[in-house]
Amino acid sequence: MFLRRSVTAVAAATALCASAAPAASAAVRSAPSISTSASATSASATTTTVRSAAAGKKLPDALYGKADPKYDGVWRQSMALLALDAAGAEPARKAVEWLSGQQCEDGSFTAYRADPEAECDEKKSPGDTNATAAAVQALAAVGGEKEAVRKALAWLRSVQNEDGGWGYNPGSPSDANSVSVVIGAHAAAGRKPEKVTKDGKSPYDALTSFQLGCDAEDAERGAFAYQPGKDGKLAANEDATAAAVLAGAGSGFQAERQSDRPLKPLGCGKGKDDGKPLAPDDAADAGAAHLDSVLDKNGHHLLAVTPGAEGKPDYANTADAVIALAASGHRTEALKALDWLGAKLDSWDKAGSDPAALAGVMLAVHATGGDAAKLKDTELLERLVATGPEPARMPGEKAAGATAEKEDGDGGAVLRWSLVGTGLAAGAGVGFLISARRKRQGQ
Repeated sequence: MFLRRSVTAVAAATALCASAAPAASAAVRSAPSISTSASATSASATTTTVRSAAAGKKLPDALYGKADPKYDGVWRQSMALLALDAAGAEPARKAVEWLSGQQCEDGSFTAYRADPEAECDEKKSPGDTNATAAAVQALAAVGGEKEAVRKALAWLRSVQNEDGGWGYNPGSPSDANSVSVVIGAHAAAGRKPEKVTKDGKSPYDALTSFQLGCDAEDAERGAFAYQPGKDGKLAANEDATAAAVLAGAGSGFQAERQSDRPLKPLGCGKGKDDGKPLAPDDAADAGAAHLDSVLDKNGHHLLAVTPGAEGKPDYANTADAVIALAASGHRTEALKALDWLGAKLDSWDKAGSDPAALAGVMLAVHATGGDAAKLKDTELLERLVATGPEPARMPGEKAAGATAEKEDGDGGAVLRWSLVGTGLAAGAGVGFLISARRKRQGQ
C-alpha cells in the first residue's frame, strides 16, 4: 500500500542516501532511520539474508504471509484484514487478536513484536505512526476492538507535530504519507480528521503544505511531495500523491465507491491562484488530475523509482492510485488503471502470495464498486486466504446465528404447525417448542 513495509522495500532503502529520500517513492521508506550509500547489489544481498534468516523461524499461525515479519508484520496483517472484510469474509478471531495483541501499553504499534508479552522499548523500537494508523483502520473495520482503537488514536494524538501532521516515528518531521494514513485512521474510526488539531493546525494544514502549486512545472502541478527537500523545494512523488488524494477525500484504505464526476485540474492563471493551500477536497481533486495524467502517459500504470527497478511497472502504487481516484469520485479513470492491473497481474511476482500486495489489489477492486474477491479471472480472495488463517466465514456463508434463524423460520414452522395439528401444541407441548426454538437460536 501507500507505505509498503515489505522486507524487499526495507532492503532497497539501504541503497538510498538521505538526500534522495524526499524524492524517492514511499516504497523504499520502510525504515527512515536507514541511510547509506550501499549499492543495489548490496541491497539485494541484504534482502536474501533477511529472507534466509526468516526460513528458520516459526511464524505465528495467526499471521498472514510467510516472509519475515520484522519490518511489516502489523502492516500486512492490517491490510489482509481490511481486504478480507471488503470481500465480505469474516476474519478468523485469532487473526484479529494477533493484531490487537501487537499493541503496546501506550496504545502505539511498532512494525512487529516477536514477543507481545514483553514490554515495549521506546528507545529500541519507538512507536510507528504508520503501523498504528493501519492497525486502527483494520480493527475499526472488523469490529470488536473499540478499546484498542481508542488507545491507538489517543497515542497518535499525543505525538502529533506542531504543523498538525505526523512523521514516521514520534518527533520526526511530518511527511505526506504518514499524515495521510493517520487521517485515514481517524476517518475509519468515525472521527473527523480536521478536528484533530495541534496548536491550531489540523492534519490537512500539514498535508496541503506538501502540494505543488502553480509555480511548479505544468506536468507537476497538483502533485504532492513526500517532504520538502533540504533546499525547501517540493518534488512530485506519485506514491505521496495517491496517499494524499485518498486522505483529501476523507477516506482510509477501505474506500467505498463514489459517484463518478469529471476531473478538476489545478486552476492556474490570473485570479485563480493566490498561493494559499487548497481546501482538502480541492487539493484531492488537483492531485487526482495529476495522478491521472501520469497514469495516462504511462499506459494506465505508474512506474517504479526504486533502485534496480527504475522505469518498470509499479503494480502496488498503481493499485494505490486506483483506490485514490475511485475514493475521490473519479471511477472512470480508476477503472482504466484497474483494467491494466487485471491484464498484467500475472507478471507481478508479489501477486501470488504476498498478503499486502493482494490486499492492495482487492481494496482497489472494492473502491471501484467491484467484488473484492476477484479481478477478472484471478481469485484474489483465495490467494489471500492461502497465506494465513482460514476466515471464520467466507462470502455467501451464513453466520451461525443467521443459519439457525433461517432453519427455524422454515423447517421449524412446519414442525410447530404439525404438532399443533396433532394436539401437542397445548400445555407441555408449547413449553417444549419454545424451549427448542430458543435452544436453536442460541447455537
